[in-house]
Amino acid sequence: MENRRSFLIKSTLGLVGVSLSPSWLQGAPSIIRSYNKPNSKINGVQIGCITYSFRSMPDQSAEATLNYVTESGINAIELMGGPAESFAGMPASTLDRRKFYQLMGKQRRGESLSTDESKELQELQKESEAYGELVAEWRSKTDFKSFEKLKKIYKDAGVSIYAFKPAAFGQGNSDAEIAYGMKAAKALGASHVTLEHPSNDAHTQKLGKMGETHRMAVGYHGHEQQTFDFWDTALAQSPANGLNFDAGHYVAAGHTDIMDLLKKQHKRILSMHTKDRQTPANGKGNLPWGEGDTPLPDILQLIRDEKYRFPATIELEYAVPDGSDAVREVQKCLEHCRKLLG
Repeated sequence: MENRRSFLIKSTLGLVGVSLSPSWLQGAPSIIRSYNKPNSKINGVQIGCITYSFRSMPDQSAEATLNYVTESGINAIELMGGPAESFAGMPASTLDRRKFYQLMGKQRRGESLSTDESKELQELQKESEAYGELVAEWRSKTDFKSFEKLKKIYKDAGVSIYAFKPAAFGQGNSDAEIAYGMKAAKALGASHVTLEHPSNDAHTQKLGKMGETHRMAVGYHGHEQQTFDFWDTALAQSPANGLNFDAGHYVAAGHTDIMDLLKKQHKRILSMHTKDRQTPANGKGNLPWGEGDTPLPDILQLIRDEKYRFPATIELEYAVPDGSDAVREVQKCLEHCRKLLG
């Protein structure tokens, strides 16, 4: 609470400072008004960042997240649900997510669980379900003024929100929660919401139709299950459906036709997660940019030369080196983009 109070006071003082500035400064060119604000649009290519990249940072509040973004030099983002919804007052979870995901992963891989582990997983699942019901109830009563306020705070710092990714669009979410997520995205100024592709045609059709109703595009993300025609059914179902493509995972899946895919689907790509992964032959590693097999120069220069409109979203997934942090590594990713697009 103290962190938010301090942040809002500073934001207010900043606005007051502008209002009390001399008339010549208030009428100054945009280059002066935008002084000291981030700019990650490079030769027409919008380089963005998903705030998931900062998951290793100690403070996950909306205020701290904005600081990470601006310190990284980024001016446009895909915002995860956590920072925005906590800012809007969503009840905090007491679930031990690390343990929950660890046990779920072990079960999913077919590994045997001990008696104690099975009991703990059952308890965690019940706790997760109860929290889901609590969140759904909160969402049903939430107005969107807090999201509009957050949009303004980010905008005043020079950061726009082009995509929003709350955990509100899954098959286990109600239509009311889906509508809430789309309305929240609109209040934040986003052009689209994102989610993992559900691999369920009925669900992508429902999301597409609801997207049409709420005038909100829906971007489906994929990992190594992505193929050249992975999104075809969803795209045919609704003009609101699109791609939240992941270039690195596509390469790690062993596909060699990434440039053809970009050329074919560029009008339906809403945003593209960008990372440097290796091919299967080289181990599928997630490496510092410039060390993997993802053709980042070709990809970014294609976007630049063909004037494609979708943003390239930095997603930091390689291991943060000792002595560094996520902000410094995102800075390195952005600098790599500058070199490729210069």
